[in-house]
Amino acid sequence: MAVARIEKHGLVVFDVEGVLIPKNRYLLFEMGRKLGFFQFLKIVFYGFLYELGLISLKSALKRMFKVFKGFKAEEFLHVFKQIPLMPDVEKVFEELRGRGWKTALISSGLPAFVVQDLAFRLKADYAFGFNLETNGGVATGEISGEVIEQVGKLLVLKRILENEGIAYEKCVVVADDRNNAPMLLPEMLKIGYNPDFLLHLKADHVVTGKLSDILPLIHGEKQKMETPLPSKNEIFREVIHACGLTVPILSSLVGQHAIALLILIVTFLYAVSEVALISGKHIPIFSSITRYAATPPELYEFATAPIFFAFGILLTLLLFPTPVNSAAITIFAIGDSTAAIFGRIFGKTPLPFNKGKTMEGLIAGLLFSFLAATAYLNPLKALVGAAVALFVESLPLPINDNLVVPLITGAILSIII
Repeated sequence: MAVARIEKHGLVVFDVEGVLIPKNRYLLFEMGRKLGFFQFLKIVFYGFLYELGLISLKSALKRMFKVFKGFKAEEFLHVFKQIPLMPDVEKVFEELRGRGWKTALISSGLPAFVVQDLAFRLKADYAFGFNLETNGGVATGEISGEVIEQVGKLLVLKRILENEGIAYEKCVVVADDRNNAPMLLPEMLKIGYNPDFLLHLKADHVVTGKLSDILPLIHGEKQKMETPLPSKNEIFREVIHACGLTVPILSSLVGQHAIALLILIVTFLYAVSEVALISGKHIPIFSSITRYAATPPELYEFATAPIFFAFGILLTLLLFPTPVNSAAITIFAIGDSTAAIFGRIFGKTPLPFNKGKTMEGLIAGLLFSFLAATAYLNPLKALVGAAVALFVESLPLPINDNLVVPLITGAILSIII
């Protein structure tokens, strides 16, 4: 009986946090809850400095893990085993294995032994993380290893390719943040999975849904659309976003400070509901809304986009005079929502500098936000405001666009009015 031959394709390299497991959940929410309050604030602070680009990843990690001095290594592994995988992870690895691909997990943010545990579960071929130094099975607070160096991931990747005899052209990298940028060589297929601003620029393709959406790209197949129309989840999410236009209206009725206080209360309750969801608990109304509006990856991690959305509107409301604040908030709320929905339905032309957005969506957002802004401004100024907002929205920015777009729009409108 003939045996089917599996063709050897190449190597697929995965970052771990944000791609295979929820981003920041392991260190912040699972290990972090075992710390005292002030110790927890330390790791949040160092993580924040890294996100702002003020310290290197190596420096941030070394300072974070000093906080975990005295923890048993087995405790790190036990907590890691409780973390859910992102949607479709096991399916992706099973299909890649069936098609003859080698797979590697390379993480800069996780100890090697926990990455190796995940690789064993997924039957991946390689696993790399940093060395968590221990004494008698207890963490000393020190870490070391190649992967936390600036180009360490690239050096690890090159060794794997040499060991397997695989050319760079047959390598695929799936990553989500700038820490993986050194691995993204021109010859490779580069896939950004819910990527940050730098990965948006360097990736050949951007995937924001399920991880299994990367499979057609890896196999060189035409990407299949699940549906030509936005899902109920997407529509609900954008309707919530568009509701931001009610803020200027309500502000004119009950006053800015009352609405500002309401925004702060709702934001606090949202944050509490997100922490509760991660802990497996349910907050009435809030948890139901966030579950229905969240993307598949956001169901497993603390989604910060709504918080940036709230603070973007709040700061715009308080920093700029009327009607500038009203116009900027309205443009932001309507432009982003319509761009997302129309881009989903009609989008065919990805923006060259931001492959997660389309020209068709950008044009639709410009049109609808312009029309909405004429309720507060004359047509010329409304058009300028809409153009500024959609231009900034289209850029792959290092800071969340929910915060940046309304503030920049308000600043420009303040100058021209």
